Amino acid sequence: MYYPDDTSQGTFGGVAAVPGYKSSEKAVAWLGPRLASQGFVVFTIATNSLTNQPTARGQQLLAALNYLTGKSPAAVRQRLDPKRLAVTGHSMGGGGTLYAAWKRPSLKAAIPLAPWHTTKNWSGITVPTLVQGGTQDTTAPVGTFAKPIYRSLTSARERAYAEIANAVHGTFARGNPLIGELEVAWLKRFVDDDARYEQFLCPAPTDSGLTAYRDSCPSS
Repeated sequence: MYYPDDTSQGTFGGVAAVPGYKSSEKAVAWLGPRLASQGFVVFTIATNSLTNQPTARGQQLLAALNYLTGKSPAAVRQRLDPKRLAVTGHSMGGGGTLYAAWKRPSLKAAIPLAPWHTTKNWSGITVPTLVQGGTQDTTAPVGTFAKPIYRSLTSARERAYAEIANAVHGTFARGNPLIGELEVAWLKRFVDDDARYEQFLCPAPTDSGLTAYRDSCPSS
């Protein structure tokens, strides 16, 4: 678990992160300090089995959030706002992120990274969702996964699709600056309801590291 040291600013939103197929917690560990430094309580989890499928990973994300809000150490709970929660994950963990967002519509944000799931229609999700994919991903090609998933999010309060230039599947399991920046901006905007971060999402960012960006602007 990762969380801000400063308690003078009140409580913080919580984020649970889950890795992908046959990956350990290390695949999402980079998100811990990255997000905690921006004012979030972060729980990066290992899965019950390295071969868990996306739905099981989503269930474990929700269990992680339940632990954060109910049974985590006092130092964590005193920093956490239990009404401001989000999920993120890589690969099959991205598929689990979609499942968790569908299952728990009270979540404030969901960010699947290079998501993999046999289900491509997520029209039942209402949670603001940022889908990220990579142009060079051959494990979860964007044309098969990220793009149709984004297009299906017709009920999401807000949605966006970011395609990272030259990113392979494993890029999302490392500390890529642009991936982290987009994640932070989405969480700050929708978990913290901080409208100052909308400028980084809407209108579409023009970073040279993006080959495509689509969204449902405006979010205000």
